[in-house]
Amino acid sequence: MPARSAGPSTTRLVPYITGREGEHPDLLASLGSAQGPDGRLHLAYHDEQNGDRDLRGVLWGRCSQYIGPDNLPIGRPRWRMVHPSRQRECMEQLRCQICAQPARTDHGYLFLAGPDEVRPVDAVVRTAQPPVCMRHARTAAEQCPHLQGRPTMYLTQSAPLYGVIGTPYHYTDGGLRALPATDGREALPYGHPGLRWYLASQLVRRLRAYTVINFDDLPPK
Repeated sequence: MPARSAGPSTTRLVPYITGREGEHPDLLASLGSAQGPDGRLHLAYHDEQNGDRDLRGVLWGRCSQYIGPDNLPIGRPRWRMVHPSRQRECMEQLRCQICAQPARTDHGYLFLAGPDEVRPVDAVVRTAQPPVCMRHARTAAEQCPHLQGRPTMYLTQSAPLYGVIGTPYHYTDGGLRALPATDGREALPYGHPGLRWYLASQLVRRLRAYTVINFDDLPPK
């Protein structure tokens, strides 16, 4: 079941990963430092909980959620905002970014990249856009502002986790400070030493063994 639209007056489909009004990130005051397993200090929440870190130990930004009885987000969409927890969920579990259902097909996974996201000369393709199921591929291409109606479509059998996009932090005389956030082309790979002081907001996968297709090539749903 796809995410609901913003209200009865609109038929525009709202992707599951889209942020909603009333959903807010946690305050900077909730962040501090703690000693890690290696004995070194790293970024941490003062009241760190299960789920605050991913399986590779990277700290993720907390953000409130408005979820309805059908386990789908509710509220007016903030179209250019991506909810970090829902994006992470879809990327980790390879679920459709529109409906949150499994995106696997007999032909692999379908990823859509915006016209400015991937350069044609790049041999390695990395993306923070979760896959889409065949049912919602055209909807995503037509309605997602990021794709601008002109997506590059990658059908892939292999999309291993690469790293994260987010915000680096450091300590100054005035306390903990955020540095400029990274963008999709500056994702830090897992294993990078800078991840100790990093607050992730989007998960990135690396596409390999892929085929570039168009809508006419889409396999059956």
